[in-house]
Amino acid sequence: MKQLTDEILAFNEDRGWTSGNRDARSLAISVTLEAAELLEHFQWNSGEEALRQDREALEDEAADVFIYLLQLADVLGIDLEEAARHKMKKNALKYPAPEQEARR
Repeated sequence: MKQLTDEILAFNEDRGWTSGNRDARSLAISVTLEAAELLEHFQWNSGEEALRQDREALEDEAADVFIYLLQLADVLGIDLEEAARHKMKKNALKYPAPEQEARR
């Protein structure tokens, strides 16, 4: 993910998009706005219908969310892979799988 983040940052820098909008607040807002754009595709459709209608648009919106999230994590100094693994461990304790619950 570090390489992809570096590519995104270089892309932005090459276009002069690094000043004024690379703070945590702006990037968090952008993550939310892009997630809302992704959600619009499902507003009146099932997941299967949305995918059938415009898979490329769904991929683009999901990528936009991911791109902004990587930038936000970079600004905040969060290792997303490590954070996701840590969160999964917490979730496993909070929500044990049924077979694990039966063994207790």
